[in-house]
Amino acid sequence: MALFRRGDVWWYEFWFAGQRIRESSKSASKTVARDAEKNRKRELEAGFNNIRDQRHERVRVFRDMADDFYKAYKVRLPDSARFAEYAIEHLKRLLGSKMQVDFDENVVIQYQNNRLDEKAAPKTINEEVGFLLRILGEPGDLIRARLRKKKMLKLKTREFIGKAYSEDEKKRMLERAAEARSPHIYLALTLALNAGMRDSEIRRLTWAQINFAKKYLAVGRSKTPGGEGRTIPLNSDLFAVLSDYVEWYKHKFGATEPEWYVFPFGKPQPTDPKRHVTTLKTVWNNIREGAGVKGRWHDNRHTLITELAESGAGDQTIMDIAGHVSKQMLKHYSHIRMEAKRKALESVIEKRDEAKTEGNASQQYAESPVNTQGFEGEYPQKSPQSGTLEGHRSVYRSRKLLNSNGGRGRNRTYNLSVKSRMLCQLSY
Repeated sequence: MALFRRGDVWWYEFWFAGQRIRESSKSASKTVARDAEKNRKRELEAGFNNIRDQRHERVRVFRDMADDFYKAYKVRLPDSARFAEYAIEHLKRLLGSKMQVDFDENVVIQYQNNRLDEKAAPKTINEEVGFLLRILGEPGDLIRARLRKKKMLKLKTREFIGKAYSEDEKKRMLERAAEARSPHIYLALTLALNAGMRDSEIRRLTWAQINFAKKYLAVGRSKTPGGEGRTIPLNSDLFAVLSDYVEWYKHKFGATEPEWYVFPFGKPQPTDPKRHVTTLKTVWNNIREGAGVKGRWHDNRHTLITELAESGAGDQTIMDIAGHVSKQMLKHYSHIRMEAKRKALESVIEKRDEAKTEGNASQQYAESPVNTQGFEGEYPQKSPQSGTLEGHRSVYRSRKLLNSNGGRGRNRTYNLSVKSRMLCQLSY
């Protein structure tokens, strides 16, 4: 270690890990420069050996850590910020006063139990625990590993919770939507039932994504890579509803600018077309309850995919419309209904009956008397020599067929119906 002075400022110089370190202490005091040199050297040694003093982090309360995490999360993932805020609020409510050093796997398990007591869904609790462990940082990674080893990291969730609405349920919901005060819900429900779009895809739809001339729409930002940018044709029902909605929109806002949202923001009535509506949950619940239907908004998407599967559409066609990237996900969404299953099984019986009818007709035809001589008038001879040459050919062919089918040889047949059909063919 060495100290030297340049003008009125003291500098320090030393070697560390083969590197020459020469830095200014920014001080005119030699004592301060000596302490600065010691601190700098210790800092380098701790960094080289991955030694960090995290005592101030371990005593931070969880509420402050969660606030800092959410600020960064909102900037990086603005589309998911609303759900993250919801989950973090529950974490702060139950765990906000705890310090980081207080957390272990038992605290997480207790949080799961408390949320189950509050009737929260297991899937929601799993999402909240995921946020909790991410907020804790490296200690959270250790807790995650311990919980995974105990098989208590995630609560068991239902695998199949979707359903397909019946035609009567769809009719009742659409009637309610047409009578609702909200101008959005009828078109939104028609889009979900006829285009299979997700809730976020519908709410963020702009006029630039709809091609009225060619009758299709292009999906914008989506949940999956396979869903983003897919094109969906507008069937006759959807196109008619959309055309009526355009007239209302132009009357309300004067035009349909490409960058404007199809479902503009505003409460109770839309007022700002440059912002999209944030949720359709309230009006959807009112319509569903009024129609006497049980189910989720996302089940409208399940319904369309099921109807496409029942109609015989190919897997690739359904995946292109729905935006799926795998057949496994397609299988999860398709709920072939009992009526379609019964119809498919009945069609098997119908095919069996048709096969039996054809078989009986063939047997009756085979057992009918056969005249091996030529038929006059009805089937003219191909050869001008009406009898001699054709007769020789018939005999030759009959002998050849008898040899190949058991006429002479070890594989003989005594089935008279088979022989009669052979002779009938020869006579023709």
